[in-house]
Amino acid sequence: MKLSLLSLLLGIGLAVPMAYGLVRPAPFAAAARKLPRSLPCGYALVTLATIWFLWNLGQENIADFAAFKPHLMFGFAAIGVGTCIFVKDFLGARGVGVTLLLVAKLMLDTGRPHLETTPWVRVIQLWAYAMIIAGMWITISPYRLRDLLDWGTATTSRTQRHCGLGLVFGLFVAGLGLTAFRGL
Repeated sequence: MKLSLLSLLLGIGLAVPMAYGLVRPAPFAAAARKLPRSLPCGYALVTLATIWFLWNLGQENIADFAAFKPHLMFGFAAIGVGTCIFVKDFLGARGVGVTLLLVAKLMLDTGRPHLETTPWVRVIQLWAYAMIIAGMWITISPYRLRDLLDWGTATTSRTQRHCGLGLVFGLFVAGLGLTAFRGL
């Protein structure tokens, strides 16, 4: 994927829900508070993460584990399915955590070849590292996502403030995709 397209998708993907939260803070806050324990979101995100991880594993050409690759593929698929069946508590939060890790990998892999081209790539790289830390933190202790969302949406003004910051950052990243990353 081209860096310009990735930046545009990431920016719009962040800006759209933040714009909704800015305009309609009460429904946004209610939906955000439900996310960590949401089974439908959890099923969707864990399934997406499992398929994406298996695709990444399938693309690896490391000869050291080529003989074990089919077993690894089966094992990781079983972990994804097993998570949806046996680990339903905070399934939405766990799905968010693992998906953040996979998106961050995509961001790092896409931006790495262009680090010397423009210093603005560091914005994407730093955001990816922040997502890695957040993904690990949420995966290890998913109840903290619930606590963070409860705090971040405790009042209408706080919800709008956070959504406003997210909207500005999302538009900035999308703008990078249209300007600094054009052609990359």
